[in-house]
Amino acid sequence: MERLYASWRHAYVTRETHADGCVFCRAQALPEAQALIVHQGGTAFVILNLFPYNSGHVMVVPRRHLASMAALTHDELVEMAELTQAAERVLTEVYRPQGINLGMNLGRPAGAGVADHIHTHLVPRWTGDTNFMTVVGEVRVLPEEIAQTAERLRPAFARVLAGG
Repeated sequence: MERLYASWRHAYVTRETHADGCVFCRAQALPEAQALIVHQGGTAFVILNLFPYNSGHVMVVPRRHLASMAALTHDELVEMAELTQAAERVLTEVYRPQGINLGMNLGRPAGAGVADHIHTHLVPRWTGDTNFMTVVGEVRVLPEEIAQTAERLRPAFARVLAGG
């Protein structure tokens, strides 16, 4: 029997939620966490998911620590929508997915892993990308490292958001 070790998942499955505060607030403040940010906007930013479902899995996050869409200002809501639209364009250009999952989970019962800071997920998808490893082995097999994903996405976000 072959074994595939996904040692990066250990940090996820053994983490204490909220032990060090909000992951999205920390990402804006800590240099090592900023490496995951692929675009910085005025009121929102786009960040790679540290534990992605697929390569290119990004999240659009307001800078302010908010738990609901209703708490967003008009400007925050508009920028989140614009960055979500830009992320769709970027993922389509860079990864050429056959589909994209787009979603937001409000509250822990709805599936939110970070319930107190809203965020929108965009996950590139391809026909047949869910294989037995995810279903049976509870392991994700990703074709590239997160740092490589960031290198691929940053210039595309700059270009798309500049109108090119």
